[in-house]
Amino acid sequence: MNKPSLFLSLGLFTLSLIGCNSTQETNTDSEPTLSKPNIIYILADDLGYGDLSFNGQEHISTPNIDKLAKEGLFFNQHYSGSTVCAPSRSTLVSGFHTGNAPVRGNYEIQPEGQYPLPDSVFTIFESLKAEGYATGAFGKWGLGYPGSEGDPNKQGVDVFFGYNCQRMGHNYYPFHLWDNQDSVVLEGNAGKNLEEYGPELIHSKTLDFISENKENPFFLYVPTIIPHAELIVPEDIMENYRGRFEEKPYQGVDEGPDYKIGGYMSQEEPRAAFVAMVELLDKQVGEIVGKLEELGIRDNTLIIFTSDNGPHKEGGADPDFFNSNGPWKGYKRDLYEGGIRVPMIANWPGKIKPGKTDHISAFWDIYPTLSALTGSELPGKTDGISFEPTLLGKSNEQKQHEYLYWEFIEQGGKQAIRQGKWKAIRLNLRKDNNPPIELYNLEEDPGEENNIAEKHPDLVKSFKALMEENHTPNPVFKLYASELDK
Repeated sequence: MNKPSLFLSLGLFTLSLIGCNSTQETNTDSEPTLSKPNIIYILADDLGYGDLSFNGQEHISTPNIDKLAKEGLFFNQHYSGSTVCAPSRSTLVSGFHTGNAPVRGNYEIQPEGQYPLPDSVFTIFESLKAEGYATGAFGKWGLGYPGSEGDPNKQGVDVFFGYNCQRMGHNYYPFHLWDNQDSVVLEGNAGKNLEEYGPELIHSKTLDFISENKENPFFLYVPTIIPHAELIVPEDIMENYRGRFEEKPYQGVDEGPDYKIGGYMSQEEPRAAFVAMVELLDKQVGEIVGKLEELGIRDNTLIIFTSDNGPHKEGGADPDFFNSNGPWKGYKRDLYEGGIRVPMIANWPGKIKPGKTDHISAFWDIYPTLSALTGSELPGKTDGISFEPTLLGKSNEQKQHEYLYWEFIEQGGKQAIRQGKWKAIRLNLRKDNNPPIELYNLEEDPGEENNIAEKHPDLVKSFKALMEENHTPNPVFKLYASELDK
């Protein structure tokens, strides 16, 4: 059964959504019943709310993702777990918001990896594995250095291929990738050679996993590194995009100790490269759907597509040119809507009706939702609420969050709460014992332009109490924060 939860008395923690395979079996009354569904959870890296063409993007075409949205359910008010990679993934796999989750920042461990999930965490992988699911993760992990207790193979992942370390995941032509416990050296990328493109290698393994598990229920987690910086695609793709835009060349790291180990390479045409990367991501999404159709398991598979946080401004990226955050204020590392409000699509033919929902949800809802859909075990109390009723057209049965809570350890410390139409934010927590709270009415001011805190002192007082109540002290990340402040 589950491992006992031991992280600051938070209970156990679980991981992310995935694809759903369901074949027909016959019960004693000769009525067909469905077996457990496959689940595929595709997590883009730093993809903004406005980077998809169905959301109004004019420079980028994403027909395959658009089709998933048109034929599925689009969550218009879905939120990432955090505003950077590791803590966002931590909430996804644990079912806890960042005030309780075991990983709360991008805490680097040299020479390769991040601060590990504790062994006590009962991840979504372990939960679904206990229900007979094959579990796979293909892309960027970022939740424990190789061999640590946070290593994917020690957290319930049967098959892992990709980047263990999110810093290494900055680079698209890496010196090596991980195949479970084996470091696979990519000879074609030795020195300054650019012959083996990481996302293509990972995508091939992703499709193999689907084929190999077509007869079994599987949980496929696809945390792609696209479109995180650096901005680069193979030349046979890039040549189709060159010259489209007026460009601002980016001077990056083309030699030295950080070359292909965290530093972003230079790019003469960063806008064209960004478009090429997002359209490559869309192509890969289409190929995943195509593989399911080829194998005859599409109707038995739930696909969820989303992003880990808002758009980045790194490596030459230009989110303002692309309007990557859509109508929202802020970017990656902000707790304004642009940093944490992300597109989410849920598509399951015959089970989920096409449409749009304003149901307010977040990454920590994924675990209880998948548990409700599959009968897998939850690790006791979580911060999440299942949105299974919304998925299956039973909105009258849908429970609502009283509020959503975030905290972010970088840039002096930040907190935010979404409660109905209200959004409260406070900044510079470690520089000011009592920082002011900003208050916004998202119904009237979705762009968070007018701070109305002075007009609502009682609300401000209430939000301050909630912010203090929802932060569980974490000595590891308190120490990490003090290092950030030096």
